Amino acid sequence: MKARTRWDAVCSVADLVPDSGIAVWTEDGPVAVFYLPDRLPALFAISHTDPFSGSNVLARGITGDLKGEPVVASPLYKQHFSLRSGQCLEDETVQVKVYPVLLDDDQIRLEIPVAQAAVAA
Repeated sequence: MKARTRWDAVCSVADLVPDSGIAVWTEDGPVAVFYLPDRLPALFAISHTDPFSGSNVLARGITGDLKGEPVVASPLYKQHFSLRSGQCLEDETVQVKVYPVLLDDDQIRLEIPVAQAAVAA
């Protein structure tokens, strides 16, 4: 059975900062939303939690490009995470969650898993 999801509005376009990330709260936990206006797609969303430290800091990381891959470098231990796949480039055993993201008029929406308790209600 496929997990249920919904598209939640998490911020507006005016909240975004070019070439940077912002942290938003979702039912699935903290998420980092990145706006890279010189790329297509320009919007990316990954878990805000750095898996190496457990701290919610990835939205504060430095964005960049490593061999054509859009990345964010964790501000704590400097590991790079792909904004497309969530894969840590320095440790292939570590990956952060990636969220589908879309622009809906002036709202940024993320596809978020729906909790099973919410589905039953």
